[in-house]
Amino acid sequence: MQATLCFIGAGNMAKSLIGGLIASGYPKDKIIAADPTQAQRDNLTATFGIVCFAENNEAVQQADVVVLAVKPQILQNVSKSIQAAVQQKNSLIISVAAGIRTGDINRWLGGNLAIVRTMPNTPALIQSGATGLFANELVNNEQKNQAEHIMRAAGLTIWVQEESQIDVVTALSGSGPAYYFLFMEAMEQAAQSMGLDAKTAHLLTMQTALGAAKMVMESSDDCATLRKNVTSPNGTTEQAINTFENQGLREMVEKAMLAAKNRAEELANELGDDV
Repeated sequence: MQATLCFIGAGNMAKSLIGGLIASGYPKDKIIAADPTQAQRDNLTATFGIVCFAENNEAVQQADVVVLAVKPQILQNVSKSIQAAVQQKNSLIISVAAGIRTGDINRWLGGNLAIVRTMPNTPALIQSGATGLFANELVNNEQKNQAEHIMRAAGLTIWVQEESQIDVVTALSGSGPAYYFLFMEAMEQAAQSMGLDAKTAHLLTMQTALGAAKMVMESSDDCATLRKNVTSPNGTTEQAINTFENQGLREMVEKAMLAAKNRAEELANELGDDV
């Protein structure tokens, strides 16, 4: 029997997960949502045909799994407001709120709850996301499978064994799309400065990024091997790669990701009280 899923919050991430679940065959009568904004509720109902509630507690009382899909800054207040209903149902809790540790969520919800913390990224909005998951010690195997099934509706899912690794996931895949956007932006600008028109530079950059990613996904070779395969000795690609290497690209990427990881840790301390 399918579990009843309750989404607290009806923003873009909730819509993406709900859409992916329904597209994969999850029964829409087993998905409900709650949001204080009438327009958000109406949009979900019109788009997916699911039942929506204005009051969080009314929805939680009917749920086996509660997905916390609200902004991190309001998660504490939202969690405390549904504490009694969650404790009564003893529901599995899945959080998609960035930067909030399971210890804080557990405390705000009254304690002794099975909680899965996730770190999705923005491509989840088009079901092409990458999501890291961490389960606290109260999550059983069936609940892990439930959480993985839900988050897989938005793309790839990967479990980590230590909660601190979620901060690394944040620096890698959580923030990662912006790194690629920046690199693509720089490629477009360079091509234009060398004479291509903006539209041509944009189209070639997009297709090159898509093709490279597809080759990595479909090849049995790693990134290093694929790079070497297209880098002919004394050729054009070699000249570009040598420039990147000589300018310290690898060191710069490591420093940037470390800065993102450190900031993720800082935000967790600022937004929570489990320090």
